[in-house]
Amino acid sequence: GLGHFSYFGVREGLRTDSIYFTLNGAPFRILGGSIHYFRVPRPYWRDRLLKLKACGLNTLTTYVPWNLHEPEKGVYCFSEQLDLEAYIHLAAELGLWVILRPGPYICAELDLGGLPSWLLRDKNMKLRTTYLGFTTAVNSYFDKLIPRVAHLQFKRGGPIIAVQVENEYGSYAKDEQYLMFVKEALLSRGITELLLTCDNREGLKCGGLHSFSIITPLLVMEYWCGWFDVWGEPHHVFSAQDMTAVLKELLDRGVSINLYMFHGGTSFGFMNGAVDLGSYKSQINSYDYDAPLSESGDYTNKYHLLKNLLRSFQNEELPHLPAVQGKRVYEPVVLSEHISLWESLQCVDRPFSSDDPVNMEDLPVNHNSGQSYGYTLYETTIYRGGALNSRNHVRDRALVFIDKHFSGVLDYRTQEIVLPQSERILSLLVENCGRVNYGPALDKQRKGLVGDITLNHIPLKKFTMYSLDMTHNFINRLQSLKWKSTNQNPLYPAFFRGSLVVEGQPRDTFIKLPGWRKGVVIVNGQNLGRHWSVGPQDTLYLPGPWLKSGDNQLIVFEEHRAEGKVHFAENPQHGKITDVSRQLFCTLL
Repeated sequence: GLGHFSYFGVREGLRTDSIYFTLNGAPFRILGGSIHYFRVPRPYWRDRLLKLKACGLNTLTTYVPWNLHEPEKGVYCFSEQLDLEAYIHLAAELGLWVILRPGPYICAELDLGGLPSWLLRDKNMKLRTTYLGFTTAVNSYFDKLIPRVAHLQFKRGGPIIAVQVENEYGSYAKDEQYLMFVKEALLSRGITELLLTCDNREGLKCGGLHSFSIITPLLVMEYWCGWFDVWGEPHHVFSAQDMTAVLKELLDRGVSINLYMFHGGTSFGFMNGAVDLGSYKSQINSYDYDAPLSESGDYTNKYHLLKNLLRSFQNEELPHLPAVQGKRVYEPVVLSEHISLWESLQCVDRPFSSDDPVNMEDLPVNHNSGQSYGYTLYETTIYRGGALNSRNHVRDRALVFIDKHFSGVLDYRTQEIVLPQSERILSLLVENCGRVNYGPALDKQRKGLVGDITLNHIPLKKFTMYSLDMTHNFINRLQSLKWKSTNQNPLYPAFFRGSLVVEGQPRDTFIKLPGWRKGVVIVNGQNLGRHWSVGPQDTLYLPGPWLKSGDNQLIVFEEHRAEGKVHFAENPQHGKITDVSRQLFCTLL
C-alpha cells in the first residue's frame, strides 16, 4: 500500500502561488536528494532510502533512463532492477515524497544522456527536437512509461508531487516547439502535478516553459555535492564544510533544495556516458560523486554534517540511522582458465559482411535495433603494408591486430600507425567507451567505425564484422567452450575465469586488479564495468547481493596483459584527487 498517503477528499498538489511552496494548502519546503534506482542494487533500495530519510530529507528525486527501459525498439523492461513502480511505492511506504524526472533526455552521465542508441539508426535523426522520428519514438515510450506512474501522483493518493519536463534544455535549445511537445506528452497521458524544468543560469533564458513571476518559491533542483570522474584524470571531491556552508545560507533564506547526488551509486556495465567539450573523455563506472552516502552506501563526514544542519530545520526528531553494513575482503582468486577473444567469436551472433565498415548502431543485430554497447571486431585482408589511417573514424578506441598479433592503438589522439609489408588479416577491435551525454555533440554519437579507414590513402573494403556486446547470452555460450589452463601463454585479448568461494552470508567488497591493464569484469553473469590502469578508479564495487554462498564465477576480459589474480579490498581506491569547491561555487553563485 501507499502507507500514510491514503486520503479522503480532494488533495491540492504542490503550488507556487507565494514565496514558499504549499502542499495540500500548507507551507512546504522541498528537502530533496537524488538516488537513481538503476544505479543501486535493488536489495539495497530500502537501506539507501532509509538513510536519506534519517538525514533529514523529505523528498526522493530520480531520473528515468529510457535506454535501459527500452533497450531494443519496442522491447520494454520495467522489472527487477528497473521496477520503477516498486521504487516509488517504497518511497511512499517510508514517508518520502517523490520528484520524477522522466526525460526523455536525462543527461545523468549515462550513455547518450539516457536516450536509446537505436534512435541513431535513422541517419537524419535530430535528437531532442520535434523531428518526427524522435517524437514518434518518445510517444511510444511514454505510452508505456507514464501509465505506470500516473496513478502514483499526489492528487491520486501517491507520493509524486512534481514531474520535470526534459532536462537542461536551455543549454541545448535547438527547437522552440520541443519543450511544449514534451509538456503535452506528459499532460495528455494524465500527469497533473506541478511541472518543473531544470537549467543553469544561462539555460534559464532559453529552457523555460513559463515567464517568471516576481513572487515565487526558489528551488535549487541540483545542488551539486561533488562531481563525476573521467578515465585518466583525478577523482573529484567537494569539501563537506564548503558544501554545508552554502547549503545553510540557502536554507536560511527559505530556499528549497535537491542534493545531486545524495547517493550516486554505480554506473554498472556499459551504461556510463562521456564528455566532449572539445576533447572526448569517457566517464568511469563509479558514480560515487563524493556524495553524502558513498558508492557502497556508507555514511561519510559529509552525511553527518548534513544531518546536523538539516536537524535544525525539522520540527520532529529524525529517525535512527540504519546500521552500517559490514564488508569483506575475500582471499585473492586465481583465474586459472582462459580463452582467447579469437576463439570466443564462435559465440557471437552470426558475423556480418559488407564492402564498407558499418557503425555499431546499424549492424543487423539485436532484432534490428543494432549494437548499443561493448566492442565490435572489424576484419579484412590487406595485401601490403604501409600507413593505416583512421581518418578520425574510430569511435572511440581500436586495438589493431595483424594475423591476431597486437600492432597498436587508434583513437582520437593516434590516427595513424605503420603496418609491416605482406598479405595478412587486419583486425580492429573497436570499443564504444560511452556516448557523450551532454552538449552539442549529442547527434554525432554513432560508434564503431563511422567511415572509411585507409591504407596508403586507399579506403579498405570487404569487412567482416562481429558484434561483441558481452550480453548474458554471449557469456553463457562462452562457458560451454573448452577453456585452456592459464599456465599456457594466453593470446590476447582474452577472457580469464576463476571461482570465488564465499562462506556464509555474502558481503559487499571491492575488486582490485593490480598489474592488469584494461578490460571488463563480469561476476555471476553481471557486468560490473571496466577496469583500466589509467585510473582514477582502481576498484570495482561488487555488491554482496550479487554473490551467493558457495561458488561464484569471476570472468575478466583483458585486452593487453593479465596478472593472473583478482584481489579484494574493503574500501574503494580513487588514485589522485582534485577539489572542485571553487568550480562549483562559480556556477552556483
